[in-house]
Amino acid sequence: MAQNGQPILVLPEGTNRILGRDAQRNNILAGKVLAETVRTTLGPKGMDKMLVDGLGDIVVTNDGVTILKEMDIEHPAAKMLVEVAKTQEDEVGDGTTTAVIIAGELLKKSESLLDMDIHPTIVAMGYRQAAEKAQEILEDICIEDIGKDTLVKVAMTAMTGKGTEKAREPLANLVVDAVQQVEEDGVVDSDHIKIEKKDGAVVEDSTLVQGVIIDKERVHPGMPKEIENAKIALLNSPIEVKETEMDAEISITDPAQMQAFIEQEENMVKGMVNKIADSGADVLFAQKGIDDLAQHYLAKKGIMAVRRVKKSDIEKLAKATGAGVVSNIDDLSADDLGDAGIVTEKKISGEDMIFVEKCKEAKAVTLLVRGSTKHVVDEIERAIDDAIGVVAATIEDGKVVAGGGAPEIEMAKRLKDYAESISGREQLAVTAFAESLEVVPKTLAENAGLDSIDSLVDLRASHETSPYMGLDVFNGSVTDMKEAGVIEPKRVKKQAIQSASEAAEMLLRIDDVIASTSTGQPDMGGMDPAAMGGMPPMM
Repeated sequence: MAQNGQPILVLPEGTNRILGRDAQRNNILAGKVLAETVRTTLGPKGMDKMLVDGLGDIVVTNDGVTILKEMDIEHPAAKMLVEVAKTQEDEVGDGTTTAVIIAGELLKKSESLLDMDIHPTIVAMGYRQAAEKAQEILEDICIEDIGKDTLVKVAMTAMTGKGTEKAREPLANLVVDAVQQVEEDGVVDSDHIKIEKKDGAVVEDSTLVQGVIIDKERVHPGMPKEIENAKIALLNSPIEVKETEMDAEISITDPAQMQAFIEQEENMVKGMVNKIADSGADVLFAQKGIDDLAQHYLAKKGIMAVRRVKKSDIEKLAKATGAGVVSNIDDLSADDLGDAGIVTEKKISGEDMIFVEKCKEAKAVTLLVRGSTKHVVDEIERAIDDAIGVVAATIEDGKVVAGGGAPEIEMAKRLKDYAESISGREQLAVTAFAESLEVVPKTLAENAGLDSIDSLVDLRASHETSPYMGLDVFNGSVTDMKEAGVIEPKRVKKQAIQSASEAAEMLLRIDDVIASTSTGQPDMGGMDPAAMGGMPPMM
């Protein structure tokens, strides 16, 4: 029905559009493909991915969110699932792969429900009901016994299978000590834990410093290399002669005037250094520059100085030493100084670094991570990052659950019982949700080379007696995970289920994808635009 035989185009010519079931199938397919990509990395026996960017830089990892961030993903629905992984990383620091594969499985199960002519809104409502019930079940099966042993086990579970295998226990102890050190009133700010990585040594050489390591060196070779019982000044203004605010010309008619002018500048710099020395400081960390002349005078006064220290490091130094950050040298006094047992310049892997150690009641600490090569160190850093996140979540919430797929099997079992109490088509969606959760133990079994069907059958049977029975992938048997010490924070599971179900619901409700060509055409699942309905005339 065109007016006067002329079709009316509402959208620009060349716009791609996918409608109805095609749009849903396309989005579901994208979700499934993404979940399959990261699925093989799950668990202690998960494999790694090698990612090579356009410049040839290599990342070797089995950390779900790192893989998804490094992949150049174009499909709009797949990008939404990457957001699930990023949210999981930000909120908990671990469980990113779990969240993505649950989301992928929910989309996969929804496909068969849509084929049965169940409306997408009904499926989404059923998923929402199931997610709420799953959170209740999770609350019911969580464990509230949180001591240092529990925290170490949580950290070890998070690091298992991430390249830290042989040293996971000492590393887990370092992580727990670091998190407990920076915890204040039951809250952990992981920004106060600095991770400094250096290759050229074995993983076991990694250490925890009660203070801060600064990846800088002294500004002058004449300065002391080591100072005990250091008094530390933190400055965020430069130590140099200030330029005039406006353009000015100085007319000099006599060489003596020139000499006086230079001396005046020198005296200004000397005055600044004297103020620092008079405050009692013997170590100075400056966020900005230090003039060559100032370096000379500081060295003569026996003050160790470091310049152009990152703002984040200055903040950590303030937390660790108790020093105040001063903006104006004139305001610097003994009250602004911080304390450290020892400040040393050490050479690590061929590079000089400043160690600020033995700080009393340090509320900022540094983990010095070692490894044989750059790629090994990078992967250990990611593992430690995950461990810090889960230990912090455990301290803040005080609740953990068993690992090895135990909570997923228990939730699936109880959700199937719950589904029978629901009338209407939502019952089918709740059952599909329950079956989707079983993808976690199923994948753990597959990645360990076990028969996934046999493992699932054994797990379901064992859950008639205990909610803590999970899959021990090392010997292929069903074991009490609480007794085996394989435990995870409740927040990891809670966030994974919440993010996965919300992403699946959102994708299911999309029945029309309109892609503009003006901003670069996204990859719509590798299909020909014409095969996706193209852009029909809007009449």
